[in-house]
Amino acid sequence: MHTIRSFSFFCFFALIPALCAQSDGTVRGVVTLLETGKGLQGAVVSILEIDRSTATDENGVYEINGVPPGAYHVVAHMGSAITEGAESVTIAAGEIAVADFALELTVLKHEITVTAGGREETAFESFQSVDSLDAFDLNEQWKGSLGESLDQRVGTGIAKRSFGPGSSRPIVRGFDGDRVLIMKDGVRTGTLSAQSGDHGELMNLGEMDRVEVVKGPATLLYGGSAMGGTVNAISRHHDFSQHAHRHDGMRGFITGSGGTANAMGGASGGFEYGSGKWMAWGSVGGMRSGDYSIPGGEQVFNSRTWSTGGRGGFGYYGDRYFFSVEAGRDDGENGIPFAHEFEAGGEDGGAGDEEAIERISIDARRWSLQGNWGVRELGPAIESFTLKLSYTDWRHNEVEYFEDGASEVATQFDNDQIVYRGQFEQRRKGRLSGRFGFWGISRDFDSIGEEALAPPVDQTAFALFALEEIEHERFRFQFGGRIETNRYDPTVVNSAPTGGGEGPEPIRRTFTGASASAGARAELWKGGAFLANYYHTNRAPALEELYNFGPHIGNLAFEIGDPTLKAEKGNGLDLSLRHDFGRTRTTLNYFYYDFNDFVFPFDTGRTDDGLRVIEFTQLDARFTGAEAKLDFELHPNLWLNLAGDYVNARSKTTRTPLPRIPPLRAKAGLDFHWGSLTVRPELIIANQQHLTFTSETRTPGYVVWNLTSAYTIARATLVHQLALSVFNLGDRLYRNHSSFIKDLAPEIGRGVRMSYTVRFF
Repeated sequence: MHTIRSFSFFCFFALIPALCAQSDGTVRGVVTLLETGKGLQGAVVSILEIDRSTATDENGVYEINGVPPGAYHVVAHMGSAITEGAESVTIAAGEIAVADFALELTVLKHEITVTAGGREETAFESFQSVDSLDAFDLNEQWKGSLGESLDQRVGTGIAKRSFGPGSSRPIVRGFDGDRVLIMKDGVRTGTLSAQSGDHGELMNLGEMDRVEVVKGPATLLYGGSAMGGTVNAISRHHDFSQHAHRHDGMRGFITGSGGTANAMGGASGGFEYGSGKWMAWGSVGGMRSGDYSIPGGEQVFNSRTWSTGGRGGFGYYGDRYFFSVEAGRDDGENGIPFAHEFEAGGEDGGAGDEEAIERISIDARRWSLQGNWGVRELGPAIESFTLKLSYTDWRHNEVEYFEDGASEVATQFDNDQIVYRGQFEQRRKGRLSGRFGFWGISRDFDSIGEEALAPPVDQTAFALFALEEIEHERFRFQFGGRIETNRYDPTVVNSAPTGGGEGPEPIRRTFTGASASAGARAELWKGGAFLANYYHTNRAPALEELYNFGPHIGNLAFEIGDPTLKAEKGNGLDLSLRHDFGRTRTTLNYFYYDFNDFVFPFDTGRTDDGLRVIEFTQLDARFTGAEAKLDFELHPNLWLNLAGDYVNARSKTTRTPLPRIPPLRAKAGLDFHWGSLTVRPELIIANQQHLTFTSETRTPGYVVWNLTSAYTIARATLVHQLALSVFNLGDRLYRNHSSFIKDLAPEIGRGVRMSYTVRFF
């Protein structure tokens, strides 16, 4: 009955009929590059409220017709080479509004997000809190893995979980694993990084156009498990927008980087070529790093990484229809520091095996194939429809290397998935706009070997979702819902791989639940806004929480899953105060999430072969925290940057803090901008973390100095950037509380990282 009511609610607001016909207007203008005064060909101009986009011609001129009367935000951007511009326009029936843009190289950015609401909008206008990094930001921060590159962004609530650099994965507001969804171009990557601390993401950020981190539940548009947030790496903005577009001629990039303290080196390159209504593209890249050095010069053995990847595709972008196809492959290997010592400590290990196994690494491979298809002008009520279809074949081997030079695969993991997602964009009628659609996944998981903790499982899921907005003069309201069904079908009864006895019978499970959200945004003053969002979430337990049984070195535990777990339900409140005008940019966020039947790794107090025995059980839990960022203009060329974030998460039943929660952090920095030169020194302070999970040790606080500088040169068709980053200037020995091996391996010592990028268009 609950599901029927939820479905009726979905249909009510997802299929609202057209209200009335109006005489439409036009928005036109010119986009130029300020440094040269010349028009920018291929710049994308978007009207955010109606998700209408076009590209400028060879003179930088654009025109968007058929715009209903009303007030709109118009944004112009040129990929990652040039910063965005934003203008507000009001259009009367049958009239023309002019919005010209002079884009430039500047420290002030109007960050664009397409992940938060499923359409293009500025981060300031978004209902959810968004942290966005463009390609130049990524090149400055590129450290090999996704988690390492997003770490130490104080004030955003983003930290990292790791079992060494190669397995590093983002933590968002204290949430980890299955509760943080990692996507590429709006589709989950198909890796197994959520399952284990030693599993990572195989992703070359040097090829990405930008990365967006949306904080707070993203369950409505992308999946019922994403309670903490989602990280979306976008390779090509052309295909991610509802209104995919093309450009004529050649565009591309070449980037290279290198660094000390871990002997890092990498390079990437890519191109896009458009002719008429067709486009083709391709990219290739790779990186490697050696064992990293801690303060004092000692190296952390087996922390080395390497990866290579490439992809290519083509697409047709007509006036009404478009489609594209892209295929890619990624390969990589990362060492798991100290894993051979934990492995040797087992009952079947002994001194002989400890001497024989020199190191353990993960060798991973990912094949991907994705197709996009879309159509515009579907009727008086529907603006457009976009369908994404993705196939991913993921395999990684946990390889043991022996002192005599031999090696063998100890465990092999296979994860094949097909994901599809269709989204309808409603035509704006009066104050109402929105989108609705469907999503599904078919997943085939299998593992064999020493750490094959779960049986082979076929997982299928299907969901319907909708997100609607109502806009008044100074107020906007957003509400939405999602109904999702997940089914797990294990095919073989699992048994303990090291003689620990037989685990629980892996029974079939089906979970159906509804999630919903409601939010309000009020403009308080010019450039100031207050936002309040309420969430109700429903998460099906993850595969590993249901079926794992046995010693799991990657999580330093003997895990016992529970096939009878119930769905996890939560209610949350997210408040935000934002200001972006004049000499001040400020964001203050507060969040509170309350969960019933939160899946919790309960420590039984027992050990098995030196590993603590944990049982996945369910308790009530709550997460509360805050994030703050303040950028203040001291001088037109000098800004002061202050930031801080904090999260407190614990079981409400036992009052036990949850594991690997980042400590209170603060940052103070300067942003100096003079012509083409930017210099950004920063001081990062982390408090000691004494709120610890059972068997988890306290982590001392620390203070770290970093310095980043970049020199950017813009020409009519080229942009060059040379970036230099000096990290841990004081060579401070400090530890990351969210690392599985923090007591054995401190973080990286003092080092220098340099990158050079050229983008042509």
